[in-house]
Amino acid sequence: MKLICGVVAFAVAAFPLVSQELRFTSGVSEQEVFQRNPEGVADITFGGVASGRKINGKMVVARLTKGGAVVPGFEWEPIGKIQRTRWDGELRNVPTGGPYRVEIRLGENAPVSAVDGILVGDLWVLAGQSNMEGVGNLIDVQQPSPLVHSFDMADNWVVAEEPLHTLVNAVDRVHWPLNRQNQPERITGDLLAKYMAERKKGAGLGLPFAVDMVQRTGIPIGLLPCAHGGTSMSQWSPALKDRDGDSLYGSMIRRVKAVDGRVKGILWYQGESDANPTAAPVFEKRFIDFVTSVRADLGQPNLPFYYVQIGRHISNENVAQWNIVQDAQRRAEPEIPNSGMVAAVDLTLDDGIHISTPDLKRLGHRLANLACHDLYSKDGDCGDLKRGPRPVAAEYNPAGFVKVVFTDVNGRLDSQGRISGFSIHNADGTLAPRIYKATVDPAEASVVLLYISGKLPPKATLWYGHGKDPYCNLVDAADMAAPVFGPLPIQVH
Repeated sequence: MKLICGVVAFAVAAFPLVSQELRFTSGVSEQEVFQRNPEGVADITFGGVASGRKINGKMVVARLTKGGAVVPGFEWEPIGKIQRTRWDGELRNVPTGGPYRVEIRLGENAPVSAVDGILVGDLWVLAGQSNMEGVGNLIDVQQPSPLVHSFDMADNWVVAEEPLHTLVNAVDRVHWPLNRQNQPERITGDLLAKYMAERKKGAGLGLPFAVDMVQRTGIPIGLLPCAHGGTSMSQWSPALKDRDGDSLYGSMIRRVKAVDGRVKGILWYQGESDANPTAAPVFEKRFIDFVTSVRADLGQPNLPFYYVQIGRHISNENVAQWNIVQDAQRRAEPEIPNSGMVAAVDLTLDDGIHISTPDLKRLGHRLANLACHDLYSKDGDCGDLKRGPRPVAAEYNPAGFVKVVFTDVNGRLDSQGRISGFSIHNADGTLAPRIYKATVDPAEASVVLLYISGKLPPKATLWYGHGKDPYCNLVDAADMAAPVFGPLPIQVH
């Protein structure tokens, strides 16, 4: 009898039951951010494979948790049956927030598989050239937030941290550096680790923008870095979209479609490479056509598009064309619905052309002000923000001053030290030194008075930020800077 029992015991040990397991293979990744719909929810669709005995036709159940607790309304529920070894399911109307954990299993005692760190919020594309890519010194950078994630250039969802852009290991060939044979080559392995460890620059405005938005609204943010330094509007041409990952435009569209095809908006900083005699005259049309094409190709005709007017450059080449691009960007704002521009001319640099890390944080804050004003006015701490100073008119007063009128000013115009950046020019564009004092009008918070010496030249014009390296410091109470503008006719009555 003892022998029989021993044999039975041995038989059970030798032939254990095969466990039944589920595995995610598509639809959801750790740290992924899902774009919420206008109702503030998202449907999370996912699928995978199953292993074990007699699993065909069995029901997969799922639930959603946050911080170890079940999200109300998302307790264990059936989501779909296994077809042979494949299964698919969906959690509908997941509310804005996170980080969430999606758990799945086959039964009460079956193993649980899970995906962690999921957010539901808003996705923002970061595109343009180097000042969007980020060339700020990697010193005192913006600290990460658990509610800000990034779809990095290797197509992986991660918690966002500086530097966001790593072109050298991007999925798309258009971003790869050239090797010794002058061919694009992706950097991987030890070379990539060495590159990242030795990198000294790479801070940008995207992470400061996102962290600022989360602090104001509580809504999670997902970033899609797509920028590439030194690139022109022709290199971003929508006509190249069929090249997919071999073109900047095609790469950007591919990456958006890889995250379900919908985003909240686009942040854009580009124009420096178009400040030349050939590209500057057609910049405004190319820029407007670009925005129109992006919206059409993403199927979002009202997609918000916020951009930065190019700032300073320590150079004396193509000075006129630099100002042409800046004023084209200013003029384009009212021509492009659901767009907005912020100025950068007053900001400090970390080299001859790239915004410094501290002022990239200010620039991110300025873009957040625009987004809050237009898209989140009822959410969190956005307040009643305006777009920032926009020039309306310049009027000469025979008492000896020019009255410069701005609109969209938050509070009162101000400056650190005396107001600087304005200049008067002759009809032929040459400088006509006249301004000896500039002050904010004590009676009108949105008006600057420019006191002039001598007579005003015939057909004189006004500039703010003329040249490539002006000193400009006019801002409003929300730190929204006055943009470069000119030539603006000075009205004489």
